[in-house]
Amino acid sequence: MSLPRETAIDRVEEILETVEGNPMPVPVREVWVYGEVALGLDPIERLDVYLTKDLLMRDDPDREDEFVESHGVRGVGKTVRAEWAEAHPEYLRANANGHVAPEKCLAAHLLDEGEPIHLEVCNSSFDDNVTQRLRGAEATDDFTRLLDPRGVCLWIDGIRSDEAFRKLRESEFAFPTLSQALQSIGLEPERADAAAEEFRDWHERQDGTTVRGDVV
Repeated sequence: MSLPRETAIDRVEEILETVEGNPMPVPVREVWVYGEVALGLDPIERLDVYLTKDLLMRDDPDREDEFVESHGVRGVGKTVRAEWAEAHPEYLRANANGHVAPEKCLAAHLLDEGEPIHLEVCNSSFDDNVTQRLRGAEATDDFTRLLDPRGVCLWIDGIRSDEAFRKLRESEFAFPTLSQALQSIGLEPERADAAAEEFRDWHERQDGTTVRGDVV
């Protein structure tokens, strides 16, 4: 399932409008797109969206037991906002340990099941996480862990970049190949070529809606 370019960008705007107009399970600070949509491809096989979230330091921890009893998940009021969980219990998602997972809650709230969209959620900004993920991929020799460096920031701290959206719609962004982009952040040319190929193979195997959470 692919998306026409215009449809994909409209979908990004819908996601952003949801972030702007509704309480989220955790504070969202930045919204980026990267990969195929940033490169100007049409159609787009997968839409890649990156959210920078702030850690929820203190919300309403006294309400945790309430949601354990009513929904069987721990961490509401500590890891995700209790107000959000009360308003949107249908979007509550937990990890295998039964603890509420912010990235899964965000995906449930923002995405429709089965959409060809990948959501990355991290407490670190996109640019910083690109470097961190490259280091992790090098250390483990697993380049499926990479974050494609070719990204566009659309929204930060409540301010939307209309110019970035315009350039995105008109395919005005100019980016290098993935191998060249990886070399620009420190990977040797030969290894960058192999890493880019491994990452592309992995990316092509992904299907439907996917989400990955990361803490740096």
